Amino acid sequence: MSDLWVFGYGSLIWRPGFDHVERAQARLAGYHRSLCVHSHVHRGTPERPGLVFGLDRGGSCVGMAFRVEAGNADEAIAYLRARELVTHVYREMRVPVRLKDGRLVRALTYVVDRGHSQYAGRIGPADAARIVSRAHGHSGPNVDYVVSALQHIHEMGLKDSWLEDVVARL
Repeated sequence: MSDLWVFGYGSLIWRPGFDHVERAQARLAGYHRSLCVHSHVHRGTPERPGLVFGLDRGGSCVGMAFRVEAGNADEAIAYLRARELVTHVYREMRVPVRLKDGRLVRALTYVVDRGHSQYAGRIGPADAARIVSRAHGHSGPNVDYVVSALQHIHEMGLKDSWLEDVVARL
């Protein structure tokens, strides 16, 4: 059994929650980070859903890749499944990601299921800010999640004009 790589693009960037021995900025081609998932648990409720990130098709996404030693892989996968597959809005996939140092690795990640009822699709910044500003779930206010995501994206040396517009409206 070999080491496991995990690709994070939302809260996993700053709060992976599993043991890892290496972390590196990485790019995933073919998907982009988007506030495209109605959150009914972590950042909202069924009555007042929030918005959380999903990997949606098209473009590319820079996130963080984490290397988990082989002996800890099963534990990390179990943790991630409990965290990411609560309502099954994501599909677990192994995808090729390019690390900042040039290495190409296959990483476990979670891609939005466009056929799921929680898939929000493309939302404009004003509507996203309105939804985010009202939502609160088990993991806290939706605003905290979105603002923290932008802060960590900036700390990685990246810009996200759409997300910056959303946060400016909050």
